[in-house]
Amino acid sequence: MADMFKLQIITPDKIFYQGDASMVELTTSEGDIGIYANHIPMTAIIAPGILKIHEEGELKKASLISGFIEVLQNRVTIMAEVAEWPDEIDTKRAEEARIRAERRIRDHMKGTDIARAELALKRALVRLEATAR
Repeated sequence: MADMFKLQIITPDKIFYQGDASMVELTTSEGDIGIYANHIPMTAIIAPGILKIHEEGELKKASLISGFIEVLQNRVTIMAEVAEWPDEIDTKRAEEARIRAERRIRDHMKGTDIARAELALKRALVRLEATAR
């Protein structure tokens, strides 16, 4: 049996996840990280990516858009702006957002905020990846 730690993921409107995990994987502003039990204390800024929660014998995936992670002893807390299970994601809406963002980047019209369009594209791609089977 793998060592477990307490994982809590909080969004502005609910506790998204609360339970024991053997590992959690996510994307930060510094790159992809994996957290196991007894990890060194740390904080990091979350970047859009796929969240992977390894439970005893099960893997759960979700989209994680932004927020902060805090690792203290055997407790990991994620304060997420947006976290969504695959069945909560409207794939049609995510696909439309991807198309709009790609158009804004490609056309590069005057006044277009390219950084904002690139972030919108990344969010849409993460949502679509989370729903892919």
